[in-house]
Amino acid sequence: MRDDVETYVRTCLICQQDKADHQKKAGLLQPLPIPTRPWESVSMDYISGLPKVGDLGSIIVVVDRLSKYATFIAAPKHVTAEGTAHLFFKHIVKYWGLPKDIVSDRDSRFTGVFGPSSSKSSDPSFL
Repeated sequence: MRDDVETYVRTCLICQQDKADHQKKAGLLQPLPIPTRPWESVSMDYISGLPKVGDLGSIIVVVDRLSKYATFIAAPKHVTAEGTAHLFFKHIVKYWGLPKDIVSDRDSRFTGVFGPSSSKSSDPSFL
């Protein structure tokens, strides 16, 4: 009988429309503040699925949100969060300084080191 009830509820249009939503409601989209100086805020993302050259198979794209200057960093296909941070410090922070804001798509390779609970990204010994 339980199987019959589950089948009925799964196929019933009214039951499907009246299902309770258990997910957190998405908030309204808010515009990002416009940076006031170059390299104060950057956006980061990955390009993957590229042909491998040696052990490199993806690109980290870092864009200054004010000037739109883009930096492309070759990275291993399966780079870790710490590897991402190392490449970020080597190719971005070394030349432009540590940005105030980093905008990303919350990929674990970004949030693992650059997230709010991490203190490694501001530790100079991490370089």
